[in-house]
Amino acid sequence: MTLLTTIAVGLSVAFLASGVYVTARMQLQSQLDESLVQLAYTTAQADFVSQATETQPVVVSATELKVGVLEGNVLRQNGQGPRLPLARPEFQVAKGERPSSLRTVMIGEDEYRMVTVPTQTPGRTLIIAQSLAQQEKLLNRLGAVSLIFGLLGVLGAGIAGWAVARNGLRPVRTLTSSVEEIAITEDLAPLRVEGDDEIARLATAFNQMLTALDASRDRQRRLVTDAGHELRTPLTSLRTNVDLLTQSDEADRALDPTSRAELLTDIRAQIDELTTLIGDLTELARDEPLAPVVGRVDLAEIVDLSVARVRRRAVDATFDVEVEHWAVVGEAGALERAITNLLDNAAKWSPPSGTVTVRLSGGILTVDDEGPGIAAADRARVFDRFWRAEESRTMPGSGLGLSIVRQVAERHSGSVEATVSPSGGARLVLRLPGGDHAGV
Repeated sequence: MTLLTTIAVGLSVAFLASGVYVTARMQLQSQLDESLVQLAYTTAQADFVSQATETQPVVVSATELKVGVLEGNVLRQNGQGPRLPLARPEFQVAKGERPSSLRTVMIGEDEYRMVTVPTQTPGRTLIIAQSLAQQEKLLNRLGAVSLIFGLLGVLGAGIAGWAVARNGLRPVRTLTSSVEEIAITEDLAPLRVEGDDEIARLATAFNQMLTALDASRDRQRRLVTDAGHELRTPLTSLRTNVDLLTQSDEADRALDPTSRAELLTDIRAQIDELTTLIGDLTELARDEPLAPVVGRVDLAEIVDLSVARVRRRAVDATFDVEVEHWAVVGEAGALERAITNLLDNAAKWSPPSGTVTVRLSGGILTVDDEGPGIAAADRARVFDRFWRAEESRTMPGSGLGLSIVRQVAERHSGSVEATVSPSGGARLVLRLPGGDHAGV
């Protein structure tokens, strides 16, 4: 920033000084030419110019002027020193081919502005040359002053640019130090925001990122804590059953076939519960948003597949299914898992030979069971991770199934809620945006 400011001011000063110098030179040149031409015409009308002879050629004398009279090819010049340089313009004026001439010439080592005009005497021409030494001296002073003040301006601009850069970037350095400290200490405390400029917006964006990161870390911490608590119970029970089988074999006191079969059945059920729990934890650990899937899936087909799967597990339940085609953009596997969890939950709470009612219409999937229902105070919490009602603590399950349903619904821009069914049981309603399958 300092370098750019210095270069910008330096170029501006250079252009300004050049403009002033050229303008002053042109103005001085114009004034000199005007006064010199006027002097020449005035002098050319005087009688003493017409009376000039070889013995008296000098009729005008001045310190900065050289005067001569050209008659034919003969030049009568005042004073001593270098002769006036004659060229074609002067002879053209003498012959009457042009009214006058004005040009810059070198006389000796000095520059002169030389004007040539005709006189009252035919064939006689007056030549006046004025030295440019004073003008060049004035221009040199002007150039020196412009250079000095230009350098001072560039120096001042550099100092000002450095000060502005240092003060302007101080918030950036402070922000950088804070971010580096966060990276080292992992303390996600919000940064202090001052003002409303771009730096403040950057700090606000960092705070939003820190808030999201802190929330993600808290979710991971809760997930690990809850997962450890949920895994401890089936693992402890599984280890107890295995120890019983091992001790019976080591003590040569074989269990009766009925007890042994019950232990093996219990072990198998606990292994299945662990497998389901690990799958649910893996699904919930996917905290990143779902990448868009090109294409659509028919929600009615997914409901039919899910019902067929749950029927094989819940052989005592009756499923009353009525669905309409509904196209949804999303991941078929995740949708099938969510709908399967809804059906599993309804089958688990329905009494033996109970009926699970499934309806799909206009993108709204309704699953009703004939169980005890969900208390009004618990309906908003049934979708939390690992949350289980008091009456469900003794039943199999991890409390993650409905959490997965809500996660899948939100990833597909939908929603899920729990209400009460006409039979008094629980009603779970899943809404997914989409369209009529006929328009696919």
